[in-house]
Amino acid sequence: MSTVANRFAVFLRFAVAATMALVCLAAGALAEGAPVATDGRVVGDDNRTRFVLDLSGEVDLSAFTLAEPYRVVIDLPEIDFRLPSGTGSTGRGLVSDWRYGQFAAGRSRIVLDVTGPVKIDKAFVLPAVEDQPARMVLDLLKTTAAAFEEDLRKNQLARDSANEAPVQKADQLPPPDRSKREKPLIVIDAGHGGVDSGTISASGILEKDIVLAFAKKLQERLEQTGKVAVLLTRTDDTFLPLGARVQFGRDHAADLFLSIHADSEHEGSVRGATVYTLSDKASDREAAALAAKENASDLIAGLDLQQDADGVTDILVDLTRRETRNFSAAFANGLVGDLASATRMIKNPRRSAGFQVLRAHDVPSVLVEIGYLSNDQDEKLLTSDEWRSRVADAVTQAVLRFFGQKYAYLGK
Repeated sequence: MSTVANRFAVFLRFAVAATMALVCLAAGALAEGAPVATDGRVVGDDNRTRFVLDLSGEVDLSAFTLAEPYRVVIDLPEIDFRLPSGTGSTGRGLVSDWRYGQFAAGRSRIVLDVTGPVKIDKAFVLPAVEDQPARMVLDLLKTTAAAFEEDLRKNQLARDSANEAPVQKADQLPPPDRSKREKPLIVIDAGHGGVDSGTISASGILEKDIVLAFAKKLQERLEQTGKVAVLLTRTDDTFLPLGARVQFGRDHAADLFLSIHADSEHEGSVRGATVYTLSDKASDREAAALAAKENASDLIAGLDLQQDADGVTDILVDLTRRETRNFSAAFANGLVGDLASATRMIKNPRRSAGFQVLRAHDVPSVLVEIGYLSNDQDEKLLTSDEWRSRVADAVTQAVLRFFGQKYAYLGK
């Protein structure tokens, strides 16, 4: 197995274990009176396994299976998850581990990673009885690969419907005319969210919360200049598929797309910020491994992974893509210098790889890993409001200079 594949396999094991500890910190965003989940457990053996979730009330549910890798997805109405720390990090029988969180507005999701092909035998909710809470129950049976594939084929329509994660209503509006806009528009994409927590530090800090806090600080600093407009792809703890993030930028005809993340590294010794652009061939093995990790966000949330066809079908699209990548590179180069004046950078901080979230052919796009949650020193900085303000100011400076240079280049 290649080094990149090894790193990706390590990431998957880390991500699956890490996201088990997911806690809805944004409780204020939950619907008032949302059912509360207080405990979850797995019982059984390698032939028959039962998953049980204790709830404060009865709920409707739907469940389906996914392949590559084998998973079982349970969709629920919005749930206030108050599970003990570490819940889901281990499994039993046919379930190796599981994770949970918000999937879309008003919807929650549980994803069970299973050891092989399984069949959903039963899925139901038991009402509360005396001192026992209501319980959601899912029974799994071991099955053959052929039988599993047949179930997938039969249930394709139901899976497609369940996996629709709607974005904000404004995202459906026709794209604005850039030529009539008074200010350039920046779209800031806080990575991960909802059922996909991203990296979790040793102390339990979630990447999805860190990057959202930074995105909001950066929005504040940019808007204070009065020279640009800003939109966030997500403003709360909600999951967004990678394709929806890209489409958000395109639908709003963004002039610049910034995707914000906080990295992790197995040994914990690496620290500092990194700036990435899109490329068909990764600049190095570490960049390739990171792209594979970030591109697995949809998999973590229980979506089918689909290859994004990036083939050139039109000469104008090809020319636009080339110009967009040039603008992306120009902004990234300047951003590295500004960030270096405000925070520590890793060795060779300007890198590139095949990040799905950067694939809009007509929107200059850059991914910024603002630090390493796997490093204790970086974690302290990432959770510091003073540090966030300082780094947001550096990014703002880079943004303003970029648009000055871009408009001069375009003759505006």
